[in-house]
Amino acid sequence: MHDSAASAVPAAHRGVTVSAKPKVHLVTLGCARNEVDSEELAARLEYDGFTLVADPGKADAVMVNTCGFIEAAKKDSIDTLLAAADLKKAGRAQAVVAVGCMAERYGHELAEAMPEADGVLGFDDYADVADRLRVILAGQRHQAHVPRDRRSLLPMAPAARPAAANVATIPGHGLMDVGAVGPASGPRVFRHRLDGGPSAPLKIASGCDRRCTFCAIPAFRGAYVSRQPGEIVAEATWLVEEGVREVFLVSENSSSYGKDLGDIRLLERLLSELAELDGLSWIRVSYLQPAEIRPSLIEVMTSTPKVVPYFDLSFQHASASVLRRMRRFGSADSFLELISSIRRLAPTAGIRSNVICGFPGETAADVDVLCDFLAAADLDAIGVFGYSSEEGTESLQLDGQHASEEIDARRARVADLADELVSQRAEARIGERVQVLVEEADGELIGRAAHQGPEVDGNARLITADRRMRGDLVDAVVADTDGADLVVTAICDQRASLISAQELTSP
Repeated sequence: MHDSAASAVPAAHRGVTVSAKPKVHLVTLGCARNEVDSEELAARLEYDGFTLVADPGKADAVMVNTCGFIEAAKKDSIDTLLAAADLKKAGRAQAVVAVGCMAERYGHELAEAMPEADGVLGFDDYADVADRLRVILAGQRHQAHVPRDRRSLLPMAPAARPAAANVATIPGHGLMDVGAVGPASGPRVFRHRLDGGPSAPLKIASGCDRRCTFCAIPAFRGAYVSRQPGEIVAEATWLVEEGVREVFLVSENSSSYGKDLGDIRLLERLLSELAELDGLSWIRVSYLQPAEIRPSLIEVMTSTPKVVPYFDLSFQHASASVLRRMRRFGSADSFLELISSIRRLAPTAGIRSNVICGFPGETAADVDVLCDFLAAADLDAIGVFGYSSEEGTESLQLDGQHASEEIDARRARVADLADELVSQRAEARIGERVQVLVEEADGELIGRAAHQGPEVDGNARLITADRRMRGDLVDAVVADTDGADLVVTAICDQRASLISAQELTSP
């Protein structure tokens, strides 16, 4: 990366001298989309003269990329900001800055409620984040933005958005014409890898046009905007050059990719293009809406080389009446048929989902429907969440609101069932041949099988006598399980054991 010359900014308010290359530490909370945004921020900061440091105790500024999705995530963000403020009191850090979804969603309200944070930056500050941070380090208070519905920044009609996309700042879509932050030619992506692992998220779109009654994301992330395929392929090429073996395609709704570019089947073509990249081993797609899954997408995801048969399906519930109140579509029967259509083409495909318990109007019978569905679905991973009342969402106005104790009880019941079912699904894979991507090679070899998504779907402990490195792909057989986690034995070791046994029994 190139570093631009950056002169010191006088610290007018606190008598602090800001160095020409101030150090910044980035903390990322929340989803894989936030990871991409953090790497864009890191690239912009480094390009404009900041030094990125892994130790917050050595930083001039600690920047927290917050999550604002549900109450638990917001609490985690607040706790992290307070912990950073404690570091500032005890160490050399001069500033604590909030960015990300919670910062965008609440803006000046967060700044007023958290004087411990020296700055709250919204998405529109990202393009000039280095200048904003220098001003804050100089002791000046940044004027936080007044939040607005970011869907209003772009045309309502998806087809009209590409021509107007430069009106809104969209994190993770930043480009530059010069410099060394990206592929060797063409438009370059602002991105600096913060994790040197063999897997990396790659943003294909941002925003959401759906109107789920429980979700506030569209209001602060904005309308749905797809990135151009060439841009995505160029970034994937750069990631491979950085040592990445798996790209994890992320967005708020990947099954909508291309609708604003005039081609709802563009994801299928994008997957085929990515599969042609040398050095790339796995392509994984996340965040698929069940109501938008089409047969052509299932076929491509289960037959294209390098595309792992992994389906991250956001069911949210199985009761048709609850789904309608959520303003979603489907039922237990339609979801089971979707799962069957996937497994007819790929019997060992990985399928995961999230569900919400305690939604307004949910009855005890609805919870039974959900539990029966999960028992029949045979999913590899299940995230269970209690309903969270979020400001600005329609579900706040629905009748049938449950007490928090009732929500917790329902969530606990479904979560216990989910743990049992996921363990059973993993046990059913014993004896199955899998391919494992090695992610940790210091001491025990830890990786993931193709049906396991990054961080949330369990891992695979590899047993082998051979030396393995991060990023290696190893053919193995599932030998044992521990919940969703697998214990796998490399096939080469099994063959060696078989040969040894034959030699011992030979006359």
